Amino acid sequence: MHSLYDNIFTNKVKLVMIMKKVTIQDIADAFGVSRNTVSKAINNSDGIADDTREKILQKAIEMGYKQFSYVSTLATLRNFEPTALNSSAAGFAGEVALLTTAFLNTSHFASLMLDKFQRELSQLGYILNTYRVTEENLKSQTLPSAFDPSRVSAIICIEMFDRSYDLMVCGLGIPTLFVDGPCKRDGYSLPADQLYMDSFTEISRFLNEMIKKGVRSFGFVGDYEHCQSFYERYGSFRFTLQMNGINVGEKYILKYNSFIDLAEVLGRIKDLPELFVCANDFIAVDVLRILAERGVKVPEDVMIFGFDDSAESRMSRPPLSTVHIHTQVMAFSALQLLLSRIKEPSLDFRTVYTQTDLIERESTQS
Repeated sequence: MHSLYDNIFTNKVKLVMIMKKVTIQDIADAFGVSRNTVSKAINNSDGIADDTREKILQKAIEMGYKQFSYVSTLATLRNFEPTALNSSAAGFAGEVALLTTAFLNTSHFASLMLDKFQRELSQLGYILNTYRVTEENLKSQTLPSAFDPSRVSAIICIEMFDRSYDLMVCGLGIPTLFVDGPCKRDGYSLPADQLYMDSFTEISRFLNEMIKKGVRSFGFVGDYEHCQSFYERYGSFRFTLQMNGINVGEKYILKYNSFIDLAEVLGRIKDLPELFVCANDFIAVDVLRILAERGVKVPEDVMIFGFDDSAESRMSRPPLSTVHIHTQVMAFSALQLLLSRIKEPSLDFRTVYTQTDLIERESTQS
């Protein structure tokens, strides 16, 4: 028998399928602003007031824009079961614990995602508390000292890539969601819900474009076993080249762990490839800096491609070609996964990917 949640979600999906496709221009016309302003609001870009951003996003939700078409499902759930999900009716609903090994600065994609995620949680009566997992916690397989499992309704894990520690967290019996996770090179996945950005499609699309333009030598920079998203980006890189009959130059696969190591490795390479694909924008910025110190010009001597569409990718010289992550969509997906897991703990574990978009800038325009 289907649950109430399944029925609501199924009906919503059917409704979305028959709706007219809503474009950014449609939202701009309805709201009376430029297409560029709507694009900035949806992509969480700088240069737009928070109040304006929220109003535009609300309009996008109302009109059924593709990235937010499922958001009304959450609203339906709030209204239908106020005692469980509506903060105004139920007061405090519980604590959602964020476990992370990193300081998530404003340049990290997750900081933008968590901003929206926390605001949505608060409307449902939940609070989000952050717990830093230290090196000592990882070694001793212990939880942060302030973490109290008895008061936690759900856990969201970000930058948590130690598999043994993650398995310990999964064993707590608390609804848990991993945003990205440890590398699955060995073929084993975590017994938990997992949320990823699509790390494969846009890299493959970009590389196919470059191959059509005549580019034949490629390199990859980054520790592809650091996490699953890096591994999938590397997998897209190798798969696309091999499917096009291009040999992967192993000397151009730079699996490094520090800026110093990368500088030494790049310094030993005499003949650079035509294009370096980097595991993320921060690595790409490091490559730009090291090559600039060597007098190597980008994109004239070598092209550089990143991932994340961070603020640094737009401010670098030259600006980086990259892949944009829809942090708003990831926030709503994370919320939906956690809420459904809280409601129905026996659900099969789910792995969800959200859409990404190719952004081409000067660093690959040779």
